[in-house]
Amino acid sequence: MVSRFSGIGSRLVAAMVLVVVSGGLAAWLVAPAVGPGVFRQHLERAAHEPGSLAAHALEAFASASTVTLAVALGASVMTSLVISLVMSRRVGSSLGGMSAVAAQVASGRFDVRVVQPRIGSEFDELADAINGMAGRLGRNEEMRRRLMADIAHELRTPVATIAGYLDALEEGVEELTPATTDVLRAQASRLTRLADDLSAVARAESGAMPLDLVPVHPGELVEVAAHAVRAQYASGAVRLTTHVQHGVAPVAADRDRFGQVLGNLLDNALRHTPAGGEVRLTAQRCGNGVRFTVADSGEGIEAEHLPHVFERFYRVDSARDRGHGGSGIGLAIVRALVVAHGGAVSAFSAGAGRGATFVVDLPARAARHRWPALAGPHHP
Repeated sequence: MVSRFSGIGSRLVAAMVLVVVSGGLAAWLVAPAVGPGVFRQHLERAAHEPGSLAAHALEAFASASTVTLAVALGASVMTSLVISLVMSRRVGSSLGGMSAVAAQVASGRFDVRVVQPRIGSEFDELADAINGMAGRLGRNEEMRRRLMADIAHELRTPVATIAGYLDALEEGVEELTPATTDVLRAQASRLTRLADDLSAVARAESGAMPLDLVPVHPGELVEVAAHAVRAQYASGAVRLTTHVQHGVAPVAADRDRFGQVLGNLLDNALRHTPAGGEVRLTAQRCGNGVRFTVADSGEGIEAEHLPHVFERFYRVDSARDRGHGGSGIGLAIVRALVVAHGGAVSAFSAGAGRGATFVVDLPARAARHRWPALAGPHHP
């Protein structure tokens, strides 16, 4: 914690005190050194020149005081000039360095950093703010590049497949059979899903997605979400179980959007749970709110990946996850929508092969219709 006495204002006050002290110290040192000699000279002159002793004494006092004051004032001025020069050079150098770093950050150099000037807490905090800004911009730029690369990859496969089949149809190598139509339709659906997911996460994170919040019992949300995916779970030979704690309070939720949250979590769990595994969807009281949990017995997540699983296009294993068919932004949509509901989402896992648990906490409260999404999520 920065002391309130370490600011630039406190240092300027200390500098002024130093100027006054230096003047007083100079006067204190000069007065006994100059005063007696000047007084003695005037007394000696009094014996040979006309005028009373009192007049010469007053003249001696005035002369000694003038010399003392002049020396003290000179010392104060010199001290003030030295301090001003040092302070101005340090402040100017610090501001110049910060300005140069800010200019480099503005030009796209996010690896540069400002060295703390140590001339006041305000300057140190400004340096920390500039460094923090550069770090965040650097991370955002890295995420943007990765986002563009992943979007390009996601688009390349279906576009190449569609283009290849069209070329084959034109050249007569392939016929328009039901199987060919299914392939083309599947790739077109993949492109549509990617576009819809990108649009959803962008609108949710920007706060442009309005929510129609109404009181909903958690059991209804759990049952609807489970019913929507039971056929997929059955075809994948993965068991899905649900449990809703008795007496759990209603939550204010947009049925469609929160259904999308649970749907994305259940889809994610199914993709990473092998045949014979189990996924459990529960709702229970948690403090003044309700906790929804999706726990699977699947592949699990290593500890270093957990902080990043809600980032767009982040994949624990790129090749494996692309093979599972996910767009890579389902969990980013989950976080954006949960935050828009005023809740929080987190992920837990004991490690590879030991399953993963996703927890969504929502406050229990009365509904107000047409609440807007307040804000998007904050990235690491």
